[in-house]
Amino acid sequence: MDELKSMAVSQNTTLVAFAFLYADCQNTEYRKEIISLEEICKPVQDINCNGDWVDPGRDGDLETDGHLSMPIPPIDIEPIVNVQWPGNHDVAGNIQQVAGELRQIAELIEHRIVAQATRNLKKNISSSPSEDWKSLLSAEVERVMRQGVGLEYLPQERVLIALTLTLVKGVCEQAPRFLRNLFSAAVQFINPVSTW
Repeated sequence: MDELKSMAVSQNTTLVAFAFLYADCQNTEYRKEIISLEEICKPVQDINCNGDWVDPGRDGDLETDGHLSMPIPPIDIEPIVNVQWPGNHDVAGNIQQVAGELRQIAELIEHRIVAQATRNLKKNISSSPSEDWKSLLSAEVERVMRQGVGLEYLPQERVLIALTLTLVKGVCEQAPRFLRNLFSAAVQFINPVSTW
């Protein structure tokens, strides 16, 4: 049972990270790279093991209880095109809500701190002969968290995740070719922290 819970948390982490990174992407190359990540975010089965995922290419079938078979994302959060959300409306809504909350926290983190941390991370990744980007990412996040971001009144788990995803987005908007590996490193880093 713990393995199923771990798989569910891992999948939710991936979907939340994807939703966070996808929102408001202006850079054309970055947008292409983020859309290419769609395959990573496509699960094979519902995290609750209740059945198959809904095919977003369909218009949605009307079920016998009168509900559409596709989840409808909340209006106030930009929907993600072509992402297969879990068939469970509550899970899909929760994933988008968490991503939205993380974006709000990211907006509160001082721009100067994020800009410097983004430059540091990009420089370290660019000059790193190895591909241990998870270590580079976690070191930079931990450095910024020790320095303080001025959001002590918020749950620190969420601040850490928002900062991590903000750094990933900042680096990848400047160097979109890093997205796939840095996305993977970020999901590995925040997965043990997250408790969706």
